[in-house]
Amino acid sequence: MSDPLRSPRRTRSRRAVIIGGGFAGVLAAAACRAFVDEVTIVERDVLPNGPLPRKGLPQARHLHALWSGGANAVESLVPGVTGKLLAAGARRVPLPTGMVSLSPGGWYRRWPESHYLIACSRDLLDWAIRDLVLRQSHVTVVESAEPVGLIGDARRIDGVRIRLEDGSEQQLAADLVVDASGRSSRGPQWLKDLGVSPVRELAVDAGVAYASRVYRAPAGSEDSPLFIIQPDSRLPGPGQSAGIMPIEDQRWLVSLSGTRGGEPTDDESTYLDFAKGVRHPLVGELIADAEPLSEITVTRSTVNRRRLYERCRHTPEGYVAIGDAVAALNPVYGQGMSVAALGAVALRGELRRAGVTAPGLARRAQRAIARPTQVAWGLATGQDIFYPGARGRLPNAADRLLSRYVNRLVKTSTGSYSMAKALTDVMTLQSGFDRLVRPDVLIGAVRGPLRPRLSKPPLTRRELGFLRPGGSGASGPDARDGVRRDSGRTEP
Repeated sequence: MSDPLRSPRRTRSRRAVIIGGGFAGVLAAAACRAFVDEVTIVERDVLPNGPLPRKGLPQARHLHALWSGGANAVESLVPGVTGKLLAAGARRVPLPTGMVSLSPGGWYRRWPESHYLIACSRDLLDWAIRDLVLRQSHVTVVESAEPVGLIGDARRIDGVRIRLEDGSEQQLAADLVVDASGRSSRGPQWLKDLGVSPVRELAVDAGVAYASRVYRAPAGSEDSPLFIIQPDSRLPGPGQSAGIMPIEDQRWLVSLSGTRGGEPTDDESTYLDFAKGVRHPLVGELIADAEPLSEITVTRSTVNRRRLYERCRHTPEGYVAIGDAVAALNPVYGQGMSVAALGAVALRGELRRAGVTAPGLARRAQRAIARPTQVAWGLATGQDIFYPGARGRLPNAADRLLSRYVNRLVKTSTGSYSMAKALTDVMTLQSGFDRLVRPDVLIGAVRGPLRPRLSKPPLTRRELGFLRPGGSGASGPDARDGVRRDSGRTEP
């Protein structure tokens, strides 16, 4: 293989350079590898050789859900990765069967499976994908390298300038540069330095903070569901949430979150009280007697930020942004990884259609990447703008109408299998938002829930055993009714 550190020049060999070796970057490499002779990933850190923490990814300590829309996209890009994850201890959790969740409209029933998610630590997820992609002989990584600028002009990007660990600078020639450098991407400034018109940015900041900790899961909880207490932006005061995800090695990853004025902290004396003080105390009660296995980690970099590359008046050839470099989302909605994976699939589709050097590739790819991004952006910011102290644009009449409609759909989904399936189609990014305005969904929203609201979390007898005696999750007829064992294909 030729040296990846070389001056930019046109050769018969085609190369893609990926800025960033995280989740989005490695998937971008997987998307490009069939259409170029070389893929070079530029990474600031030294990547771990196993499912271990990575220095440049502090948010990995928090709960990450890979919804079925994203998981299917990852598997299509990296065949075999799902099996690798499951063999290493990850869980394929059926939805909504394997989730105990209090939505703004009430407790979801645990209908038979219509979707799923992959539950594991972020360290395991990133490693499994990276291990398979980097086995390809024409995919290499330049580690401990800092990207410092782009090479080219306003018409075409020809490569990337990087600074190595010893302080020297090198140039990487490229037919395609993919910016997967995340929230901190300097792409817009680099493009501006080359004379490209400014990239418009949007931001909505609800001031969310996360505090997460790993616990030893109780004995007998090998098939434990997810437990999620969602916030409700319609209630006065900050939005607070709590969640438990089962991860590998018989552990529970617990994440608490709160918007501005109601943030959790790393104070051990208040962590349990916060978990019990959200809309329902279930998560706090589940971890009350559990053994902590880690310190409490707090993250506050949660601003919803979107860069509208697809709306640029002029898009230079040879440059595409993906993942958090395009849209960084409030993690409470768990859609960031799925958006990145679907963006990589969109990029691959454009490369397959026309090739890496086709005129207009960058613009077409950026527009394709924007489609799944817009769905997740609308769902996230459509709620966050209503929390007290939220910064960014103020909600307008259209926002309020959309919010009321989504809340109606959520409430209806607590008592209707078909409506729950439609809403989950969108939440898992297996469908676009148009799924929620089809005639059957509109009629269902007007009709409302077909079953009464559950007053207690729908727990099985085994799950009740995880609770301290006298906990608020005590079962009742309506709670048991929420755990469906029939086909669920027809409405009651």
